[in-house]
Amino acid sequence: MAETVLTIDARGEACPIPVVRTLKALAALAGPGSVETLVDNEIAVQNLTRMGEGKGCAVASERLGEKEWRVTVTTSVALGVSDAEAESATCEVPAPGTPSAAASPRRVVVAITSECMGTGDDVLGKKLMGSFVYSLTQLDELPACVLLYNGGARLSCEGSAALEDLRGLAASGVEVLTCGTCLDHYGIADTLAVGEVTNMYVIAQRLTGASLVVRP
Repeated sequence: MAETVLTIDARGEACPIPVVRTLKALAALAGPGSVETLVDNEIAVQNLTRMGEGKGCAVASERLGEKEWRVTVTTSVALGVSDAEAESATCEVPAPGTPSAAASPRRVVVAITSECMGTGDDVLGKKLMGSFVYSLTQLDELPACVLLYNGGARLSCEGSAALEDLRGLAASGVEVLTCGTCLDHYGIADTLAVGEVTNMYVIAQRLTGASLVVRP
């Protein structure tokens, strides 16, 4: 029986996303197999190697180009990796110039719970929220994560005026996470157009792990 091989393209994605995605893929194997992860920096190679070896896997890396590597993590058994473990993965090797743990940079999380910003007039509120999300893309220091739940879940779906700005944030390495329960409640799960679906455990994790939570 041929070995299962999964490929992850994590080029352009900031740590720890390559590690998180590789862990999830390893869990999805449900048996012997390999996960090949494409990355564009040596720090990601080192972090993937440490993660794989820490799981008892065989790890091989290959440089494919000036800024492209392939890291292959091979397991001979099914790995017990939960979603919670994968989502909480961190990078042991910091990127060059990253401050030490003693002076770690702040982690800003933006929690959006409605299509409207403020109360009084919903038409005005939607305009303000659109302006707020756009303004996030212009900041010198981007947030680490944007959480969208309750009415805010609509912002990451097709037809949202804020969609392109959220896509811009995601392309810049910002996590864009939308509550799956909220998408189901509003009947819009099949219209999600940016970021990933998440759950309350991860929402709680991101909020409690933030150094600053912004609620517009």
